[in-house]
Parts: sequence; structure tokens; C-alpha cells
Amino acid sequence: MTDPTISYGSNSDIESLSLQLTEGSEKNQKQLVDKLATFGNEGLKVLMEFLLKRREIPVNIVDGKVYQVLYQSDFPEAKEFLQANFPQGIVPLKSESNIDYSQLQKLLANREFEAADRLTLQKMCELAGEEAVKRKWLYFSEVENFPSTDLQTINKLWLIHSEGKFGFSVQREMWIGLRKNWENLWVKIGWKNGNNWTRYPNEFTWSLDAPRGHLPLSNQLRGVRTISSLLSHPVWEK
Repeated sequence: MTDPTISYGSNSDIESLSLQLTEGSEKNQKQLVDKLATFGNEGLKVLMEFLLKRREIPVNIVDGKVYQVLYQSDFPEAKEFLQANFPQGIVPLKSESNIDYSQLQKLLANREFEAADRLTLQKMCELAGEEAVKRKWLYFSEVENFPSTDLQTINKLWLIHSEGKFGFSVQREMWIGLRKNWENLWVKIGWKNGNNWTRYPNEFTWSLDAPRGHLPLSNQLRGVRTISSLLSHPVWEK
């Protein structure tokens, strides 16, 4: 957490970083967010201004990182700012099925990835209907009929709150990059080590230290048909 009582660097340093944050590449922006956070209150004010200016455009990974720094800070003004401007969180919670994703956003903002993973499956079962909710897992045919809006929301929540490391779109990109070879994907994302499946839940890594694409788990233990339907959904072609 950022200590709100400490401020480092001169005003000229902060102004320079603020300008670079606005104009830099995504990679540089992410580094600048961390650097500005070390400047205490003044750095956090720059981050608040940056986020406010971008409120009307689609949220991206840098916005998510700025939100995360503000969310985890001890600066009262940052908490007031987020409550006033992003009361539901940084990612718009759109749903074609009236599903409430606010708790999922909260868990991911707190980086409670294990609980968020369980809730993700629950929300996907809600999308599939009452029978899926009762059985607590999904048929591949149910996944094929998921509304695009909801899949985009779930994916964006994971993507934005993991600095671009987790999400279905990340897993799909890696899968395609591996020529749709499932065995290679399992190893690459840390779901398998050699011939041994990663055991749930204790052998999975519930933090940003995990391999890229490690989360969410996507019903992995029930073979490839469900995740194949998920990663082949038309939403990702848009």
C-alpha cells in the first residue's frame, strides 16, 4: 500500500512523469504508474486526474493498474475519488442476462483470485440456466450459447484486474499461438507439469506470480470440449 503521508521528488519530476504517462506506450505507462505511486499524495493526485480524463473511453490495462494503485492506497482522497467516480469499479458491468458481476469485480480488485475463480464459474452457470446452477458445471453446448456481452464483461474483469495477465482472451491467444495444441497449452499456462495435472486448489497459483493465462480455470478438469467451446465462441472474433 502507498503511504499517504510521504511524498517523494520535486514538482518538476511529477509534472514530467504526468506528461509521459499521458503520451507513453502501454508498457511505459505501466512502469510510470508504479513510479508515480512512490510520490505519495502528489503522485496519486496525478493518477486520479489521468483516470478521470479517460473515464469516457473504453477501459484498458493501464486504467486498471491506475485503479488498482488508488484502490489499495491509504490516501483518503483516493478512496473518495473512486467512490464518487467509479462506484461499481473500473470495468462497466454489462449483461444481457441481468447477471450481477459487482461481487466478481470486488474480488478481483482485491486480488482474491481463488474466490474470484469460483465465483466466475458460478456466474457462468447462472448464464447457462437453473440446471447448470444445480450441477455446478457446464456443458460445452451451454457455453456455445453464452451471450457475447456477458463473456466480454467476465473476460474484461479478469484482464483489467490482472494487468493483462489473465482472462479467456489471453488463453485463446496462447492457444492459437500454439496451433491449438491443448497439451502444450496446459503446460504453458501451468495447468499441467509433464504428465501430471495441477491439483486444485493448492497447486494452482492464486496471484500475479502465476504463468500468463493461468486463470480463470474454465472447468479445466472436464476435458477440452467446454474450454474449446469457450475459446471458439464468436465473441473473440469481433
